Amino acid sequence: MAANSSSTGSKSSSSSGGKQSGPSAEQVVATFQRMRQEQRSMASKSAELEMEINEHSLVIDTLKDVDPSRKCFRLVGGVLVERTVKEVLPALETNKEQISKIIESINTQMQTKGRELTEYRERYNIRLVGEGEGEAQGQSAASSRDSEGGASKSGAGVLVS
Repeated sequence: MAANSSSTGSKSSSSSGGKQSGPSAEQVVATFQRMRQEQRSMASKSAELEMEINEHSLVIDTLKDVDPSRKCFRLVGGVLVERTVKEVLPALETNKEQISKIIESINTQMQTKGRELTEYRERYNIRLVGEGEGEAQGQSAASSRDSEGGASKSGAGVLVS
């Protein structure tokens, strides 16, 4: 009886020690999903800003051929303002340059986030659904053999959809 209680005590202390050394599979998946979502939102914002640059370019090209004293209307903070082309054109070019700098910054952040994601995937052996299907079949057969024979040697991999 005493041997039984001491062995269960050692199992619970070793399992709690295992939890302290690394996050659970659910936490790993949640963190990975959050990181992927952050990267997606950066990509979305970058694409949105690229569309704005295209619109700015179109307007700038159109206004370059127009008389500088001609009236034009510009939307500023939700208010339509009447200006002349010579007043609006420099502001548009400045905005376009600033948007380009923001896009460069976002792209740099996306590359950094991509490297973080790759490192995270490698650290926790995360596989995406449909990734390396030929490999996955061989690995699933090997992992089923490992599970039948005991614990796998590399720890638990995480499958993310």
